Amino acid sequence: MANVPGPLIWEIVKKNNSFLVKEFGNGTAKVQFSKEANNLYNVHSFKHSGLANRKTVTIQPGGKDLTVVLATSKTKKQNKPSISLQKSAMKKEFPRMAKAVVNQVGDNYYRVDLKKAALARLSAVHRCLKVTKSGVKKRNRQAV
Repeated sequence: MANVPGPLIWEIVKKNNSFLVKEFGNGTAKVQFSKEANNLYNVHSFKHSGLANRKTVTIQPGGKDLTVVLATSKTKKQNKPSISLQKSAMKKEFPRMAKAVVNQVGDNYYRVDLKKAALARLSAVHRCLKVTKSGVKKRNRQAV
């Protein structure tokens, strides 16, 4: 986007956009979620918005193999969506991937406030990619 500040974009899209999901919680309280691509917690707020912030972080499953893709947005190429993300695929054990995410997000001062959210998202994606061990199930001797 051409030199439009993030808070102005947020004020325009916060009440109504195509990614907004409104659900009713306890009683009449509304809970608002977001389906944006660069939103780590899927919460409808300015802090986590992938539309309003220039620096965003995305963690997604890579493909058929057990890879995790960490994508950060480039701040200089905002008007070219095809090259606006810098993607890096990680296919390592979990502690090394967590260290890479912390280095990329927190230690490089990219978005220090999203370090906890990025680690939570990495944990959830890594957990869903685990393959369950298949084999012979042990029979319970007392159930015979």
